[in-house]
Amino acid sequence: MLEGKAVIEDTDMPLKMQAGALASASRALDLFEGFDCISIAAYIKKEFDKMYGGGWQCVVGTNFSCFITHFKGTFIYFALGTLNFLVFNPTHSFSC
Repeated sequence: MLEGKAVIEDTDMPLKMQAGALASASRALDLFEGFDCISIAAYIKKEFDKMYGGGWQCVVGTNFSCFITHFKGTFIYFALGTLNFLVFNPTHSFSC
C-alpha cells in the first residue's frame, strides 16, 4: 500500500528486520480499515513473534510519547502515512 513512503526516525535493527517491520506495517494497513490502531499493532506484534520469537511489543498511533528499555538490535520507530509505529523487544536477543 504505502511502500516507499515510510520514514524511519530511529532504529538499531538489522536492515532485514527493518524491512520486515515496514512490510508488516504496510500489510496491516491494507488489512484493517481506517485507524484501527489496536488491530494494526496486534498484527505487527504477532508477525514479529512468529518471525523472531516471543516478547515483541508494538505501539501504533498518531500522537504518543514513550521511554522504553529494549534489547540491543530490536528497536524501530517509524512513520508510515499519518501513523507512527514503535516496535521493540525488551526481553531477549534473536537470530536473524
